[in-house]
Amino acid sequence: MTTSKKTPKKAKPKADQKSARGRGRPTDYKPEYDEQSFKLCLLGATDVQLADFFHTSEQTINAWKQAQPKFLEAIKAGKDQADAEVAKSLYHRALGYEHDEDKIFNDNGNPMIVPTIRHYPPDPTACIFWLKNRKPENWREKQEHTLSNPDGGPVKILVEFVGDKP
Repeated sequence: MTTSKKTPKKAKPKADQKSARGRGRPTDYKPEYDEQSFKLCLLGATDVQLADFFHTSEQTINAWKQAQPKFLEAIKAGKDQADAEVAKSLYHRALGYEHDEDKIFNDNGNPMIVPTIRHYPPDPTACIFWLKNRKPENWREKQEHTLSNPDGGPVKILVEFVGDKP
């Protein structure tokens, strides 16, 4: 009679136990990357540029965004704030704006500073850009027109030949 020796099965480690056992390559992510990525995104950095800055790949940046919620939030906050500033500037440019300015004159060898207000007129290009993006159905270059009969159905076309039959 042969007896087989049964070895007890090991329990599968839980997800949080796997990382504790040190399997896989450790991440290059550092918590200070949160603030750095926020500031870079304020300057208009893309994910590709973030990857270049951190000496990694865009794929790694995406993995960090999934694994590190604070990193993702920093990137989103930086990009959202930068986009809002650009939108605000475009809006002011489209409407026209003014700001305080000091003009400096020479008064017989003495500098004379005169406070003034500088006016900038509305910029038609900024207006068009704003409207095309905010109201594309009214302001796009190519407008689509559809024909329909009064009840909304398709238009019927009646063709009548006059004279000799073809």
